[in-house]
Amino acid sequence: MTQAVPVVAVATDLKQLCGQPVHAVARKYVDPLLEISGCLPLLLPAFGASTPIEHVLASVHGLLFTGSPSNIEPHHYGEPLDNPASPADPARDATTLPLIRAAIARGVPVFGICRGFQEINVALGGTLLQQVHRTEGYADHREDESLPLELQYGPAHEVRAVPGSWLERLVGRPSWQVNSLHGQGIKRLAPQLLPQAHAPDGLVEAYVHAHATALLLGVQWHPEWRAASNPVSTALFRAFGDACRARAARGAAALEAHDSLHAHAEAA
Repeated sequence: MTQAVPVVAVATDLKQLCGQPVHAVARKYVDPLLEISGCLPLLLPAFGASTPIEHVLASVHGLLFTGSPSNIEPHHYGEPLDNPASPADPARDATTLPLIRAAIARGVPVFGICRGFQEINVALGGTLLQQVHRTEGYADHREDESLPLELQYGPAHEVRAVPGSWLERLVGRPSWQVNSLHGQGIKRLAPQLLPQAHAPDGLVEAYVHAHATALLLGVQWHPEWRAASNPVSTALFRAFGDACRARAARGAAALEAHDSLHAHAEAA
């Protein structure tokens, strides 16, 4: 049996480019999927309620929910908007939130980064701090946008793994440095999610799902940035690729068994 190449659907933003609406995602998210995870990334348009969720999940072996300049509209977690200037992408919200729930139910591997990390939490019933830097007891986790990108995405603070956690075993160390480019963060973690790492101020920086049949991993930082040169990032993308490969192999084995049974039936 030939090894199946996993296909990963990548969430996109709906934004304006040259006066026209476009479905777009930064290249930095898709390159590690091919180069480190060994998966074929395909961009998933933000069709909202028109998204054929079951057809999508039947066609892919994993889902990547990316970071974005936009924030999840707070009505999705039962709170009013506290900053009218907060950028929104309702088409993406309407696409990703139901897709996340369906993917978990179907056993499709999921990887969430930054906004994607927050989307998974909201989809499963958690809430967000809309302005972490204005919340007592928390640090300012935003980047300095006046700096060049290599400094914006440079090491910003330590994260410490939950002792004995899956993530600590994967990374092979109790703490490491991460970048930090987010204004929002976890307020209440969804009940199904298990924290895997925290920032020095206590903010949840990583989680996994407690009961999902396939890997569900979320991180608040940006491991996609120059991932190939960062051992922690490489470990994350490889683990996701392995989970997608396992799902692809199961699908290929089931198809081969079906074809074999069909051939025997025709020969009888």
